[in-house]
Amino acid sequence: MKATTLIAALVASVAEGAVLWDGRFNQFTSAKDLNNWSWGNQVGPYQYYIHGSGTVEKYISLSADHKNPADTVSKQGAKFTLDSTAFWNGQNMRRTELIPQTTAAINKGKVFYHFSMMRKDTNAPSANREHQICFFESHFTEMKYGWISGEQGTSNPNLQWMTNQQSRWKTEWKAGVWHNIAYEIDFSSNKVGFWHSEGADALKQVVAPVSVSTSSNGADWHLGVLELPRSGYSDTNEDFYFSGVYVEDGTITTAVSGPA
Repeated sequence: MKATTLIAALVASVAEGAVLWDGRFNQFTSAKDLNNWSWGNQVGPYQYYIHGSGTVEKYISLSADHKNPADTVSKQGAKFTLDSTAFWNGQNMRRTELIPQTTAAINKGKVFYHFSMMRKDTNAPSANREHQICFFESHFTEMKYGWISGEQGTSNPNLQWMTNQQSRWKTEWKAGVWHNIAYEIDFSSNKVGFWHSEGADALKQVVAPVSVSTSSNGADWHLGVLELPRSGYSDTNEDFYFSGVYVEDGTITTAVSGPA
């Protein structure tokens, strides 16, 4: 190999993003594997404790049918369900969420939180209620869907990217459309940017980094959904689909199929 070719290869390898934490569900045979984790036995890629009173299969289902078909690295995706039992710890909010179980530095420097999300017409999330999706404890960055308190009207059909409760990007959340998302989080400079694409398209930066307070202890990012109650609107079963979940640093991977 010529010296110039070798140098180019080395530069390219350094520039590639490195997966810090992999939550792509490839290591699970079924959702029951989530029960292997506990506070006394912190194994696997996820902490599993924010859910209702039923068995794990009531809230999370894993299947190849649940992933973005364009993501060939992921063997399966996950369906998260909110049903009549999905109340956690005596709260009045329905919740089904997973949290990364890792000691990796997913809250240091510049990192990219990747995931894809989709809904269907069957068990569609209500446009009349606020859904907080894929959020940190301080909510400095998150997705939201549905009517938000203080808005005009009674419903909102938009999927929105929010920082500190401010909408930075939105689109109508249509059934059957996979939204591929990456939060570009720079914990050193307190900035967050937003990358997005649909279906099989490569991710593009659609919102340049904005200033926020990027607070995280590395164990407070919630993959899943928290639904706020609203008077006059009854609970119905709602399903949310997730695929391609991982965190990387370095240069962002824009292909829907992330690093192997």
